[in-house]
Amino acid sequence: MSAAPAKAGRDPVRLGILLSGRGSNFLAIAESIRAGRLKGVEIAVVVSNVAEADGLAKAQELGLTSEVLVSKGRKRQEHDADAIACLRAHRVDLVCLAGYMRLLSPEFLAAFPNRILNIHPSLLPAFPGLEAQEQAFEYGVKVTGCTVHFADEHLDHGVIVVQRAIPVLESDDAHSLAERILAEEHIAYSEAIARVASGEYEIRGRRFVKRIL
Repeated sequence: MSAAPAKAGRDPVRLGILLSGRGSNFLAIAESIRAGRLKGVEIAVVVSNVAEADGLAKAQELGLTSEVLVSKGRKRQEHDADAIACLRAHRVDLVCLAGYMRLLSPEFLAAFPNRILNIHPSLLPAFPGLEAQEQAFEYGVKVTGCTVHFADEHLDHGVIVVQRAIPVLESDDAHSLAERILAEEHIAYSEAIARVASGEYEIRGRRFVKRIL
């Protein structure tokens, strides 16, 4: 199965960034675009479900279009319907979850099939869920890292696009390990976006495979 958001001609692939907190991965993506390392894409809109999110304020400082869709006290399906409408209104081609602390409804996933990227601070399928870095440290693994994958109906489960690995050092604690993983996340997300935005891939079962033209 092929799922390519690459657009006809030279129009850039439009990103919709969803965040709930500080938005460090969002800022890394924005900087990659600004510096010319990530080509052929643009940030169409930054959406937060938390009005006070630092990442939202940073998007506004950068002059990017932003929207607030507060989720607290709302049913997931109702909130996601508004999010879908917002992303469609901004003609988003690829959705990037950047610290978005909500599970997506089936309706949201169906609206953007194989067009929602998520990042997780472990080498999936190891250590899904919360506090993955601490899980890895406590387990005593010698290698860990981060994973960018397509979101699906299961937690931290979809087809893997990019993984970056780092060794766990003898000098590490859970905090230092998390910081080193985060540095890899900032590289991996832009790499994954570039791969998907190119459209030069196929999904074969659970495998993301570069298509040879």
